[in-house]
Amino acid sequence: MAKARVELDENGLDPNRWRALFVIAIASLMVVLDASIVNIALPSAQIDLHISDANRQWVVTAYSLAFGSLLLLGGRISDYVGRKKIFIIGLIGFAAASGLGGIASSQGLLFGARALQGAFGALLAPAALALINVTFTVPKERARAFGVYGAISGGGAAIGLILGGVLTEYANWRWCLGVNVPIAIIAVLLAIPFIHESKAKGDNKYDIPGAATVTLGLVSLVYGFSQAATKGWSNFGTYKFFIFAAVFLIAFFVIEKMVPNPLLPLRVLTERNRGGSYLASLLVGTGLFAMFLFLSIYLQSFLHYSSLRSGFAFLPFSTGVIIFAGVASQLLPKVGPKPLMTTGLVAAAGGLLLLSQITPTSTYAKDILPALIIMSSGMALFFIPSASTGLHNAGEHDAGVAGAVLNTSQQIGGSLGAALLNTVAISSAAAFAKGHTALGDQVQVFAQVHGFSTAFKYGAGFLLLAAIVSFVSLNVGKDSLVESETGAIH
Repeated sequence: MAKARVELDENGLDPNRWRALFVIAIASLMVVLDASIVNIALPSAQIDLHISDANRQWVVTAYSLAFGSLLLLGGRISDYVGRKKIFIIGLIGFAAASGLGGIASSQGLLFGARALQGAFGALLAPAALALINVTFTVPKERARAFGVYGAISGGGAAIGLILGGVLTEYANWRWCLGVNVPIAIIAVLLAIPFIHESKAKGDNKYDIPGAATVTLGLVSLVYGFSQAATKGWSNFGTYKFFIFAAVFLIAFFVIEKMVPNPLLPLRVLTERNRGGSYLASLLVGTGLFAMFLFLSIYLQSFLHYSSLRSGFAFLPFSTGVIIFAGVASQLLPKVGPKPLMTTGLVAAAGGLLLLSQITPTSTYAKDILPALIIMSSGMALFFIPSASTGLHNAGEHDAGVAGAVLNTSQQIGGSLGAALLNTVAISSAAAFAKGHTALGDQVQVFAQVHGFSTAFKYGAGFLLLAAIVSFVSLNVGKDSLVESETGAIH
């Protein structure tokens, strides 16, 4: 009904599609940068609200737990209720939760607000990706639209570090949360006239058992990784959460195979191009975490950058992603996704390997900047095609859940990277310190940087593995991509 009221132009296209993309971009940027903007604000918030060192991780983990575990359900809700409607509800809820966090008077209220942000983000993110898929029906235009989305996905985290540094240094840590309120209000006001409604046709019943098991399974998985990062992999208590996760996720897939209205139709995963994109995104989330976490610590602890200067040090990465996203969106309809994704991941892995050569006496211009530029170009070449192939031939009925799986794979990958690479860095630093006691007082400095270097190498390994997955799994060429996308939306 809602779609029938949309007045199309002489080419049969939505005349507001580029305005709609602007609104979607605002909302997507808000969600992406929110994961990193709080990292800069965390030290100030910890002092202000008397948060212990043991509990401070929950400012970040509460968000990622809710966001990662509820994305699949959020994608299905947007498909069934209506993507525009859920997009707007997600925006309003995200703004309210952000405002609540900004005025939080206790650590418990802040943690709860962050969890609410994650829950509404889980509605917002898949709806935004699905809206791009159903709004842009011309392949070349869709490639440009995904180019914008890819630039936001790749550069948003670095932009968050810069914005967090500015707000923390010149205003207050609370504005790192409060800034979302006016942004979301503007996006809602623009979404009402410029985005048209779309929803899945056919069977729209909810799969409650599937929703319960996958949510519990992903919560257990993400929580297990967060416990491993803080308590270590040798702590037996960590593994019970992985056991719970395995039980719930196995139950989920059994349910999805049996029920007539699955939350995640297995056809979404078994199509090789989509499945390859999801696995590659999981590996990229795991490997890319190393750069943002450890390089941020290195800049502040070893190069003695302020939080603001440290944020701006990532600006070349953001700029590079935005520039090369434009290049990738132009190349995608001409060469297809496989060459771009494979080449981009190899280049990004090369950038991480270059970054792994840092020492306590390295300089930003000589040792860090070139690596950031190489990585940014590679990530742009990956993000744009992966957003497209992740929704390849999903059709209108599954567009929201396909977008949710893509987001979920990135979130789970990031949680895995947080635990795994942090453990690698710590154990590598300890081994280095034990074997280089001759360095005397300097041993801890060299050991910690050696730990970062080792984590970068592991991160590069994950990116190379993602390149192999992309090369092997993707078989959609430029011509079939155009044909399938043209026929996917009616």
